[in-house]
Amino acid sequence: MELTEPLRTRGLSTADYDYELEPERIAQEPASERDRSRLLIVERATESIRHAHFGEVADLIPAGDVLVLNTTRVIRARLLGTRDSPQGAPAEVLLLKPLADASGLTYEALVHPGGKLRAGRRVYIANDLSVEIVAVTDRRTRLVRLLTPLAVDDALARYGHVPLPPYISRADTVADAERYQTVYAAQPGSVAAPTAGLHFTEELLERLSARGVRRADVLLHVGAGTFKPVETEDPADHPMHEEVYTIGEESARRINDAHATGKEIWAVGTTSVRTLETAADERGLVHPGSGETRLFIRPPYTFRATDKLITNFHLPRSTLLMLVAAFAGYELTMHAYRTAIDSGYRFYSYGDAMVIL
Repeated sequence: MELTEPLRTRGLSTADYDYELEPERIAQEPASERDRSRLLIVERATESIRHAHFGEVADLIPAGDVLVLNTTRVIRARLLGTRDSPQGAPAEVLLLKPLADASGLTYEALVHPGGKLRAGRRVYIANDLSVEIVAVTDRRTRLVRLLTPLAVDDALARYGHVPLPPYISRADTVADAERYQTVYAAQPGSVAAPTAGLHFTEELLERLSARGVRRADVLLHVGAGTFKPVETEDPADHPMHEEVYTIGEESARRINDAHATGKEIWAVGTTSVRTLETAADERGLVHPGSGETRLFIRPPYTFRATDKLITNFHLPRSTLLMLVAAFAGYELTMHAYRTAIDSGYRFYSYGDAMVIL
């Protein structure tokens, strides 16, 4: 039989990462207990899939292996206000990252409505906080300046909202201030949580430590680009936004020592993977340091420093889903997603998890 089209490897086109998900499957609230979320266990070697609960992850990680955690902390980056005065029309500012500015008050931000908030306009938040639109950037974000007599941290703590993802269709609550944060969050700077880490409790981390599992902390501040779908037909044409990362000397040493002695590295979340793979050289050695990464991991990709992956379920056509496919293989990844959908798993930030062995 003669082929009318050349054969194409699945997983190389953005359209390959489409899948159907009923809206009610998108978790709007976290599980009643962090470690009682469901866990889909995917084995690459056998292509087998089985079901568990997240707390059982402690039975999967052998002594001497290293668990890599992203210790970023989500800031109250969402500011809700009105245009120019307390009586103005509604407006919203999402602070993305602070900029190098002596005042410490200048940020890159997303704004809504974008067409109305041009340079020179202000968003009134409260009597002691307004946001001035300074400029429009090449990528249509805004440079903004916070106008406040308060310290920035105090202003955001008082008036900022937890920046829940756009697919959570409700306002943030007091409970979100705790639950949309990992129990080990330390350094403020993210506008989205490293959601695979939301399933861990202090008790679960203590159990892992008691079993001899070692821990290595890394840092990657998650930007709003994590929610941006890939809109180009070829993923290679997708512009990745930069994210700031840091790996300390002790964490790098612990990871490298584990690999040197035949132990494995378990990355908690795609952010930990991107940090590890950015810092690893061709030999797989992880180098300490800080910087910005635009690394876009997608098939085909050879992993240098990551052996196992704990992750949530990700949006269709997302860079995060493509990273998972690069790690587990495209066909197995999509089979796992179909299994999760058929089995009633909850999806996205407050949803269930899977571990890829």
